[in-house]
Amino acid sequence: MKKVLGIEGMHCMGCVGRATRALEGLEGISSAKVDLGKKNAVVDMTGEVSEETMKEALKEVELELVSVSEKKSIFG
Repeated sequence: MKKVLGIEGMHCMGCVGRATRALEGLEGISSAKVDLGKKNAVVDMTGEVSEETMKEALKEVELELVSVSEKKSIFG
């Protein structure tokens, strides 16, 4: 399952790297594609990860999780 995370506080590619490492370091997330321009990340979930866990991981790198939604497939 893929989820889209809205992230506030990113200003540079260093922030993107910190967000990527924080999210990919969580058990249950196999990859995170962070987009500075869109201020979001698309994460590939291999298990259950709570919104609170993702929020805390991002807070540790001085970023804020502001939204979580399921990524809809264009194929149904």
